[in-house]
Amino acid sequence: MADADAIEILKRKKLKHTKQRIRVLEDFLANATAISQPMLEKKLGKEIDRVTLYRILNTYVNKGILHRIVDLNGTANYAICSSACSADQHHDEHVHFNCTNCYKVYCLATKVPAISITDGFKADSISLIAYGICKECN
Repeated sequence: MADADAIEILKRKKLKHTKQRIRVLEDFLANATAISQPMLEKKLGKEIDRVTLYRILNTYVNKGILHRIVDLNGTANYAICSSACSADQHHDEHVHFNCTNCYKVYCLATKVPAISITDGFKADSISLIAYGICKECN
């Protein structure tokens, strides 16, 4: 989805393309790492208030535009979904890497290995996070 522009993505997901939605989505399209809401608030300054930003992020997760990754500090980070994601189901079963030095969260191309879930349980999503030093800090 990263090769599409913000307005095209919003149209495809049947969302109004407001100035705030476009601005937030452009930040994700331009970033190689996941972004937390506090980081976005700092970056956007007074352009978008906290409540509006929270609603935009939740809408993007619910529509299959972003997926949520919780970092080692317990903070939710968001990254662009694959084009296969939809409002009904995310298909971002890849490994996330959380750098313990710079705290950035990366989506890696490595797929999550098949995991057998105990009978009677139904997993909606599976997340695998690796912790260590990223290539920029190494």
